Amino acid sequence: MPTDPLISRARALWRELSTEPAAAFGTPGRPAVFVAPESSLAPPSWVGVVAVGDAALITAPTDRAADSVRSALDGLTMDGLTDPATVAGLLPVADTLGPAVLGYLAPDDLRPLATAAAGPVGSLTPGDPALRALLAEAGQSDAGESGLADVTSPVFVVRQGPEVLAAAGYERWPRDTAHLCVLTAPDARGRGLARQVAHAATAHALTAGLLPQWRARPAASRRVARALGYREAGRQLSVRLT
Repeated sequence: MPTDPLISRARALWRELSTEPAAAFGTPGRPAVFVAPESSLAPPSWVGVVAVGDAALITAPTDRAADSVRSALDGLTMDGLTDPATVAGLLPVADTLGPAVLGYLAPDDLRPLATAAAGPVGSLTPGDPALRALLAEAGQSDAGESGLADVTSPVFVVRQGPEVLAAAGYERWPRDTAHLCVLTAPDARGRGLARQVAHAATAHALTAGLLPQWRARPAASRRVARALGYREAGRQLSVRLT
């Protein structure tokens, strides 16, 4: 059965991010594990697990770590491979990051906004003082989760006077991928503003011929992505072994 084109593009991205030329996704129940100390699937010296569709790719920093991972995780389902508790029960885990859900959007799947716009969407360049103010207001944790400080595209915003209430853009990743970054001011949440600016950023990425990717842990962020038409196609977990 042919692989879904969206799944194929997503897997190609993560194979490249693994930095291992021979990297490939495994088969259901048998993840492919590669030694790749320079991998971008996880922080340096961590094990990176990415499941897309029904197969997973895992990178490990050393031969020893790779052998341990192969022995411990072979046979797990996709959900099990990216579940911190399951993995911690099989490997000597010191810390984990995630899991995060990976969503992707096909060119014709962007849904129109279902509600009236709360205000006109404008745009700013990355690093604009108004965006720095939004990042500071959101706090280190939410700002870091959003990734907004790393965008390379125009940043689409809803403003109230000089204040930015919500902002979205994307960071250009390999394989013509647009990694979406969205942030709403704490006092402006629950008003549909994230959906509004994310719609504009996603449309910009599609016009540029890019594959929009949405990586999220919070349930609210996942709801926004689904409302726009993103399909949850994968999960990512990073693991630091003892």
